[in-house]
Amino acid sequence: MALERTSEPSTVSPWLMRLVEPRLLGPIFGAGVVAITAFIIHELAAEVHLDDIVSAISDLSASALVWSLALSVISFAAMSCYDVLAVERVAKGRVTRRFAFLAGFIGYSISNAIGFHVLVGGPVRYRLYTHSGLDAADVGRIVGVSFMTFSLGLATVAAFALMFDPPGIPFLQALSPSAGRGIGVAALIGLAVLLVWLAQKERTIRLFGWTLPLPSARNAVAQIVIGAIDIATACGALYVLLPPDIAPAFSVFLIIFVAAIVFGVASHAPGGLGVLEATVLIGLGATGRPDVIASLLAFRVIYYLLPLIVALLALAAFEIVRVRNRIPNVSRRALVVTRRIVAPTSAILVFLGGCVLLVSANTPAIGSRLEVLQSLLPLPFAETSHMLASLVGLALIVISRGLFRRVAMARKVAIGLLIAGAVFSLAKGLDWEEAIVLLAIAGGLAMSSAVFYRKGDWRSFEPNPFWLGVVFTAFIALTLFGFFAFRHVEYQNELWWSFAWDDDAPRFLRATLVLGVVAAALGLDAIVNRPPQRARTGPLPVPAEVRDLLDTCEATQPQIALLGDKRFIVAEDRSAFLMYAVSGRSWISMGDPVGSRPAGYDLIWRMAEAADRAGARAIYYAVGTQYMPAYVDLGLSMLKIGEIARVSLPDFALEGSKRQPLRYAFKRAEREGLRFEVLPREGVGYAMPQLRAVSDAWMELKKGREKGFSLGNFNEAYLREFDCAVLTQGDDIVAFANLWRGAGREELSVDLMRYRPGVSNALMDAFFTHLLIYGRDEGYRWFNLGAAPLSGLSSHPLASTWNRLGTFIYRRGDEFYNFEGLRAFKQKFEPVWTSQYLACPGGLTTGQSLIDVASLISGGAIGMFKR
Repeated sequence: MALERTSEPSTVSPWLMRLVEPRLLGPIFGAGVVAITAFIIHELAAEVHLDDIVSAISDLSASALVWSLALSVISFAAMSCYDVLAVERVAKGRVTRRFAFLAGFIGYSISNAIGFHVLVGGPVRYRLYTHSGLDAADVGRIVGVSFMTFSLGLATVAAFALMFDPPGIPFLQALSPSAGRGIGVAALIGLAVLLVWLAQKERTIRLFGWTLPLPSARNAVAQIVIGAIDIATACGALYVLLPPDIAPAFSVFLIIFVAAIVFGVASHAPGGLGVLEATVLIGLGATGRPDVIASLLAFRVIYYLLPLIVALLALAAFEIVRVRNRIPNVSRRALVVTRRIVAPTSAILVFLGGCVLLVSANTPAIGSRLEVLQSLLPLPFAETSHMLASLVGLALIVISRGLFRRVAMARKVAIGLLIAGAVFSLAKGLDWEEAIVLLAIAGGLAMSSAVFYRKGDWRSFEPNPFWLGVVFTAFIALTLFGFFAFRHVEYQNELWWSFAWDDDAPRFLRATLVLGVVAAALGLDAIVNRPPQRARTGPLPVPAEVRDLLDTCEATQPQIALLGDKRFIVAEDRSAFLMYAVSGRSWISMGDPVGSRPAGYDLIWRMAEAADRAGARAIYYAVGTQYMPAYVDLGLSMLKIGEIARVSLPDFALEGSKRQPLRYAFKRAEREGLRFEVLPREGVGYAMPQLRAVSDAWMELKKGREKGFSLGNFNEAYLREFDCAVLTQGDDIVAFANLWRGAGREELSVDLMRYRPGVSNALMDAFFTHLLIYGRDEGYRWFNLGAAPLSGLSSHPLASTWNRLGTFIYRRGDEFYNFEGLRAFKQKFEPVWTSQYLACPGGLTTGQSLIDVASLISGGAIGMFKR
């Protein structure tokens, strides 16, 4: 029943709206920060050459490397304890300390290296903690408590450093020593006050129905100690690598390191890449020092890369154990493990293969090999191969996302690119080592066809916002690497047109320019031309077998299939169908399967399989309980989204005190000359001009646009499918609603209901009263009043996060939808309420599922936030 709110059309340019999306701004901002810091590092190290850095790395003492590694181990052990403390507060007894330690190590190792801590660390932890029965809200609380531990530790070490040695801190030179110490003392006093406050009683933070438990004073002290150990040892891991002649007092360097960590997190740059290095170089005044840059590179390998490798191996082992415990069949277990492990591993290897090609293209070729190559190939072949090798490297980085998503075409394209990259590596400088690596990766992909089973075209390889940030970060970092390699070459305009066997720098400049243009074009295309919400180009054809099943269906809601905006999956024996539409990366069914129940179970699985092959998620919207076992077997979460109101028509009458408001509206409508009648569908076409006039007046009142999918819209072809109930005043139609009739006179309902504003205050009550009396007189058993969104959700403290959030929106969301008013209106008719659910993937993808559903119904993302 369409008592819907409409959405206001946006006047903002669609491509501009895509540029300012919050999920896009973060990665773009991060990549921009990396570009700025890369320029700063380039300027700070104006006299540093790549050979100087390589030489400085080789001069690092073994003892310094061992100490750095040992301190890094202590830091990550302390960091892993963040989760142990958080679990003790949030999920005590449900997760062992050993498992929390493992989850903390894996989560922080991956998020530290890749960056985007919430986007990366949250999903990784959710993947791990669901093994212990925790939900997304629990994981969110664990992440919140862990971040609090990190913040307390950061504040503590900064405060002590300020107290011990403020005169030596470069960032506070404008302040007097007493002012620096005063800041440190004030910070420690603030921490002491916090501990006293926490000691008084158990504290929690409540926001929008979501609670974050705060630690006790004892646990807060433990958090401060562990956080301080983490920060201090991480700082020490870099400090021991610094040249002795430039390393300041440890307390001074601690403040520089804390600033670098804070700036790195705030920048959204993957792993704080460039930000940490630039902050340390500026803080130490280490311009032109290749040994300091070497120390920073060694620290990034020890503190970021090595833990990432160990964490990925641990995560792979966890997945293998998880599958082994869940799937007894050995062959099926092997297939599941292969799909889960091979796809991400292949994506990483192809990404690294692209990086290898770019590094090779951005560094000088080996002279002895070039001499051999001169006798084999003409110079233009080598020049072209250098350029093409660079482009292949960038393409491999971009396409690795398609491998992660298990797209079949991505595997084929990647194999071709890897083979081409191997050929170009040989043709540009006889780099046989690179060629062997690339061919080995291609061989592994060639033997893994079963893993990459999803369909997709070239759009499947486009980087999403997160991957866009990763691609640009890799490109910027590798380009900076090239500038260091050719620092000795003085820039001249003639370099662009210089072609010679020993002219590596011009080849690097030309390749960088072309790669920059190509990368910018790919990024702009990915931002502006992302597949938009499919416009409603209807009506889509409705198969004859679907119409036949609708004629025998007792329920009325499946009649929405005739709207013409859905696709259909029909059972092989034509005994059932399931209708769905696509929104974003979601395939969304409208209701349960219609028809035979055994065939319906098969259709649910068929849709899930088809969505998986397309790289999408399957969502089942507005479903009941009859197919709940199938949804649970698919691993979906069942979210209550409201209640359906159905009136028993044999028992409906206007007598009695409770029906006095309805009697009043009914009689007032008669006095105002409102008459009720039902137009047969054969005659709806003759009344279409008047119906459109009423609809246009109603739309003008709502100042919006049509909705769809679960709600009808003014579509002449759709309206001609049904009888139409109307209220007339004189010769004019002032209200109408198309009638849905269930087979066997089991149920009657209306879908699209619209009225002319200002006719009568009793119009809606009178219209529905007429409809119910009509249905009763026609012998129908039930009248379906439609859904009351978010009605009937529990607000109990022990209820799920979704229930408490939904209740909050239901009570406070009048700005977007009149939730309570709609339910109160339907309650006038004393209906029987039944629950309605959304079956969707759980955890952190639930939010995106809800957005995709709301966007589909509202006709776009902007429409979700309009009345």
